[in-house]
Amino acid sequence: MYTLYGSEVSLYTGKLRAYLRYKQLPFNEVLSTVGVYKKTILPKTGVAFIPVVKTPDGEYLQDTARIIDHLEMLHSERSVVPIGAKQRLVSELFALWGDEWLVIPAMHYRWNKDNFPFIYQEFGRVVSPNSPAFIRAYFGKKLAKKFSGFVPVLGITEHSIPTIEKWYENTVLHHLNKHFADHDYLLGGRPCIGDFGLMGPLYAHLYRDPAPGNLMKRIAPNVAAWVERMNQACVTSADYVEHDEIPDTLLPLLKDMFEQQWPVLNSTATALSAWRRSHPKERFIPRSVGEHSFAMGGISEKRFISSFHQYKQQRVLDTYQQINDENNAQLAAFLVEIGGLEHMQMTVEDPVTVEDNKLVFA
Repeated sequence: MYTLYGSEVSLYTGKLRAYLRYKQLPFNEVLSTVGVYKKTILPKTGVAFIPVVKTPDGEYLQDTARIIDHLEMLHSERSVVPIGAKQRLVSELFALWGDEWLVIPAMHYRWNKDNFPFIYQEFGRVVSPNSPAFIRAYFGKKLAKKFSGFVPVLGITEHSIPTIEKWYENTVLHHLNKHFADHDYLLGGRPCIGDFGLMGPLYAHLYRDPAPGNLMKRIAPNVAAWVERMNQACVTSADYVEHDEIPDTLLPLLKDMFEQQWPVLNSTATALSAWRRSHPKERFIPRSVGEHSFAMGGISEKRFISSFHQYKQQRVLDTYQQINDENNAQLAAFLVEIGGLEHMQMTVEDPVTVEDNKLVFA
């Protein structure tokens, strides 16, 4: 029996919960209250992030990407890793996009829309789960204020909000809604790692919170149905699309990734190299190393540089290196079509890795 430490309101817990259900791995879920953080999560992992999984052997795992890697090695049945080169790479691209880029609309629609007092009650459960509603609301409001403070550092400002909403509603939801009208999951009849990457922001924030949830159900009902399908306790499993094909309905989103997200990822790698040169004695890399610009829909805004983004970018680049060979003309042609070939061939000057659940240079 596995134990999942997390919460319904947590973005990445939604990703991992859906994965455990799909894999049909028996697990108990423990709400990560303040007491659980102090008594279990911090002592066992050294960091204050959820979700955390305790294995039947008593090992505590942190970071959803590494947790899924670990569990895939132990439980090969109902694999979420496609065999085909294109599908495997696309799966990792969507995982990166969901984990790191869709956080922008997720945070905006949670904190800048009318989701209260629902959010106060949800956050109040973390502080005082057994208290009356008015006490949960009191503590929840105080805790929510802390999390809402992250909104501006993500580049979510009065200047960028109209563009973020236009992009999310007219690009993200629009194309995903068209895709899920024809396919149960990203790559056909079974979920891949990319599906679980999308599940984080699209469930906890953008489906479950009242305002964006109503929006999704109204303008993208097929996306809402996909969220509900991903949350089922017994998800059926068919096959991925034949012949390593990528559905045409995903191409606009893949092009969008390379146009908007990947310049930010490349800038992050440059910034991390500069930070290393200016901090030669530092062992652990902070979660933020300054700020840089990002562009979306013709507007530009500043945002903090997330060092962890490079770790996730390296996963995609490593996947490309593992599946690519000089004669893989089909993969190269596909990457040219979606504007990603040059990005896939970049070399990270100062690669990072995870040590004791903290980021370090490799």
